[in-house]
Amino acid sequence: MDDILEVIRSRRSIRQYKKQLPGDDEIERVLEASRWAPSGLNNQPWRFLLIKDKEKKNSLAKFTKYADIIRDAPVVILVCMDTGESYNRDKDLMAIGACIQNMLLEAAALGLGACWLGEILNKKQEVSEYLKLDEDLELMAAITIGYSDEDVTEGCRKSLKNLKIELKK
Repeated sequence: MDDILEVIRSRRSIRQYKKQLPGDDEIERVLEASRWAPSGLNNQPWRFLLIKDKEKKNSLAKFTKYADIIRDAPVVILVCMDTGESYNRDKDLMAIGACIQNMLLEAAALGLGACWLGEILNKKQEVSEYLKLDEDLELMAAITIGYSDEDVTEGCRKSLKNLKIELKK
């Protein structure tokens, strides 16, 4: 898909995956897209931990109520904020959101399914301790990636006119 708006409109959160592992080149492209997200002062505060190992995924799954999605996904990418590179938390959080959006859009453009999981943040300290992450790395999301094994439904969004705000006179 060359039309970015078409990729945006057709992207869906995929929670069921085929067993087939995406190629390393596909995962590299997803990560490459993510690193080109905008960030304040170009500080690029994101860091990625790639998990393909079944045992690691099974252990990680214990930290979320969405355990099946993590266990069954061929690839899990943990997105962390490098707090040592942070200069403004609010701006860095928005930058990481943009980074994740780029990741999801590139996955969709490559014909991969992906899902942004945030519920795991309820236990981010426990996850950090389990994975022995450096103290400067703060978990921001888990992204699952693979080939979709579910029927994709049509998306729906609020009307643009319902989202516009008029200034009061």
